[in-house]
Amino acid sequence: MNIFVWMLAICQALLTTGNILLVAVTGLIGQQLAPSAAWITFPVAMQFLGLMLATIPASLIMGATGRKKGFVLGNSIGIGGALLAVYALQAEAFLLFCVATFLLGIGIGFGMLYRFAAIELCDDDQQPRAISTIMVGGVIAAVVGPNLAIYSQSWWPEQPFIGAFVGLLGLYIIALILLLLIRFKPLVNPELEAQDARPLLDLIKGPGFWVAMLAAAVSYFVMNLLMTATPLAMHHHGYAFSQSASVIEWHVLGMFAPSFVTGHLIQRIGLLRVMFIGLWLMFACVAINLMGNSFGHFALALSLLGIGWNFMFIGATQLFTQSYRPSEKAKAQATNEFTVFSLVAISALSAGWLEHSLGWQAVNYAALPILLLGLLSLWFYQYQQKRQLSLSV
Repeated sequence: MNIFVWMLAICQALLTTGNILLVAVTGLIGQQLAPSAAWITFPVAMQFLGLMLATIPASLIMGATGRKKGFVLGNSIGIGGALLAVYALQAEAFLLFCVATFLLGIGIGFGMLYRFAAIELCDDDQQPRAISTIMVGGVIAAVVGPNLAIYSQSWWPEQPFIGAFVGLLGLYIIALILLLLIRFKPLVNPELEAQDARPLLDLIKGPGFWVAMLAAAVSYFVMNLLMTATPLAMHHHGYAFSQSASVIEWHVLGMFAPSFVTGHLIQRIGLLRVMFIGLWLMFACVAINLMGNSFGHFALALSLLGIGWNFMFIGATQLFTQSYRPSEKAKAQATNEFTVFSLVAISALSAGWLEHSLGWQAVNYAALPILLLGLLSLWFYQYQQKRQLSLSV
């Protein structure tokens, strides 16, 4: 595997470590600073709003200036967000903290394109492994993120969450150094490349395009909804912060540890089968959450949620990259990322309200129709593939 793919995997690991750190502390900071309970997860929602709004500009900027300049810009915005968050926590300014998480979201939005950049650095037959390699970095993040959230509390005892954002700042600086060292493929003349590009509407009409986009959106929406609400639910059931951080650690291990084998599984048993397995694991997560509120229920459910997301999201990414031409990558990726993370922003904003107003079980029931939509779309795509195969025989 290309050495630069591994360097991108480290950047992804640093980005994911920061994301886990934010998941572990941002909702609890919202509880401390928010003017009312309904606003507890507003900083989380602002993070995903920033991510969502960055998706289209990030893809278009990289299409015009190249991957390196785009990633450096996004990472620099993330560094600014981390610095602002430290100041906002010192000042106990809720709205300023929301602005900080918004900037962090923009930085994350640029970083979400690491997986596409990795695909571009390798041959076609290595693409599933390249995607998996990028995701493997999350295994490191699964261990470092929650522990950094716990231990950083002792750095500023009077304001325990400031240390988390100082740690986040360090992660982003390391990623910036790595990005400056990676040699990305040279930028092709956009005018020459665009000659065989199809209109966006024609792209979206293709079943591979919209099914992949919907599968990614469903997996991320449900994963983020349940992941964001879990620390709040555990807090309401009397669990300590260290216990909810431990559950998040198991969840993130589930998200990324399977990446060692997901690419091989896709090559061995097929893309759609892996995605179906992932979807059924997410259904199993909801079922376990509805069965009880013990620590074991939370830990097992979120572990299965992570594995299910891994299979669904890696599969959706692979299917998506097969649905457009190289000349169409900027607008295709922009459309995909904007759609997926618009829905993720909605899930982040609704998680706190649902858990506070209607309870933990309502959060899980809300996930069921979303998962059913994903199941129907995969069945439809499977039917279309079999139909095309029978017509070609």
